[in-house]
Amino acid sequence: LLLFGRYVGTVKDTGFFCANPFLTKRGISLRARSLNGERLKVNDHVGNPVEIAAIVVWQVSDTYDASFEVDNYEQYVNLQSETAVRHLASAYPYDADDDTISLRRNTDEIGEHLRDEISQRLSLAGVKVLEARLSHLAYAPEIAGVMLRRQQAAAVIAARQRIVDGAVGMVKMALHRLE
Repeated sequence: LLLFGRYVGTVKDTGFFCANPFLTKRGISLRARSLNGERLKVNDHVGNPVEIAAIVVWQVSDTYDASFEVDNYEQYVNLQSETAVRHLASAYPYDADDDTISLRRNTDEIGEHLRDEISQRLSLAGVKVLEARLSHLAYAPEIAGVMLRRQQAAAVIAARQRIVDGAVGMVKMALHRLE
C-alpha cells in the first residue's frame, strides 16, 4: 500500500478490508513460480562450448523489496538466473576423469551450487529460490561429434586396460601357484 508515493504497509491476509481511498494498491503474487531458462551456449571451465539451461522455482518473500529495490522483479529474476547459469557453466568442466566436480556427473552438487548462487543474487529483490537444477546440458552441436568420439575412445582404452589388468592378474596367480 502506498500513500502519496510513500510505502505504508503490506496486507498479506485474505478477506475484506477497508482502506483509505488515497491509498494506491499494488498486487504482488506470493505464489511459487517456475522459470524455464533458455538454452545458453557457454564455454565450460576447460573451454569447450556447451549448451546449458536451468529450471528455477522461486517466490516473492518480501513484497517491499520486490516493489522498490528493483524496477521489475520478474525481469530481474530472469536476468540474474541467466547470469548465474553462465557463471556456473564456466566454473566447472562438462566432464572430468578424476574426482573433480563436473556438470555432467555431479548434478546434485551443481544444483545446490546454482540454487545458492541464484539465491544470493535475488536476495536484493526479496525473492526466495526454492529449487534450481539443470534442465539441459549438452556439448554444442559443432563439437558434439568430436566429443562423442573422444568418450568412445576413452571407453575403449578403459576396456583394454581392464583386459590387460586381468591378464597380468592371471599370470601373477599362475606364478604364485607354481611356487
